[in-house]
Amino acid sequence: MNDEARVIRITQAGGPEVLALQTVSLPAPGPGEVRIRQEAVGLNFIDIYHRSGLYPVELPSPIGLEAAGVVEALGPGVADFSVGDRVAYAGGPLGAYASARNYPAERLVRLPDAISTESAAAMMLAGMTAWFLLRRTYPVKAGDTILVHAAAGGVGSILSQWGRALGATVIGTVGSEAKRARAEENGCAHVIVLERERFPERVREITGGRGLPVVYDGIGRDTFNDSLACLAPLGLMVSFGNASGPVPPFDIGTLARMGSLFLTRPTMFAYVAARADLLVASSELFGQVQSGAVKIGVGQRYALADAAQAQRDLAERRTSGSTVLLP
Repeated sequence: MNDEARVIRITQAGGPEVLALQTVSLPAPGPGEVRIRQEAVGLNFIDIYHRSGLYPVELPSPIGLEAAGVVEALGPGVADFSVGDRVAYAGGPLGAYASARNYPAERLVRLPDAISTESAAAMMLAGMTAWFLLRRTYPVKAGDTILVHAAAGGVGSILSQWGRALGATVIGTVGSEAKRARAEENGCAHVIVLERERFPERVREITGGRGLPVVYDGIGRDTFNDSLACLAPLGLMVSFGNASGPVPPFDIGTLARMGSLFLTRPTMFAYVAARADLLVASSELFGQVQSGAVKIGVGQRYALADAAQAQRDLAERRTSGSTVLLP
């Protein structure tokens, strides 16, 4: 077993240039931990938030929240996993941008044979985010019409496919005409191209003026107010990301004036904090993928050493679907 690992760390908040590749010595896994040889690492917008300081972390810090690989060693007290198990995770502690690491066994899930480690790394965080949004935050049911922003992106792709599988009519937004086909492939019955259409008017047209029961908005500042305008009275605004920047403070009286709307700012980590919920989330996600209802599209692959370029491309919306880093 190799006790060295290549890891990416940051010593200060800033642009992609602060991501530094280092070689470190790994200690033996501690109590309740396993050593994972990582075969693929997921790239997510939250990594950019940690790097930039939007979500402050204690510096110096590793980075990354999602990966998949093979168990190489067990720490004291680990009984649920064996050396050689294929595993995946999404969540803290930070440090997924690495060729190997020690990780709490309680936060790991075992991979079904039919799911590759690369697919798992591409789906865990986005997929379990889609799970809690569709199954817990607003339980989508057959006959609902829902709005999914960035329907060609990582989370949006899974949200759209899973929403369709639940029997919903999915309206998806994309940033450019080039991404329309991807959103349609993801199950969007209607695709709105933001560079040439105002989506609140199109939503009202599609719904016959009624509006929507729920909007899933991971874009943030650029779409927040118009997303509220898409909701029916008593509708739920789910603001779960800040791809365009954080939403500015606003008068909560706006929610009353627009029809007694509800607003939530959820995170996956709260929904899967209990291991029982983590296992339900991952099991339902794997089930959707194995059934073919949700297809995981790895649109881009970068070497771990090229993480800075991968983050630039993600931030500048030059990616489609999920992205993985290969150690």
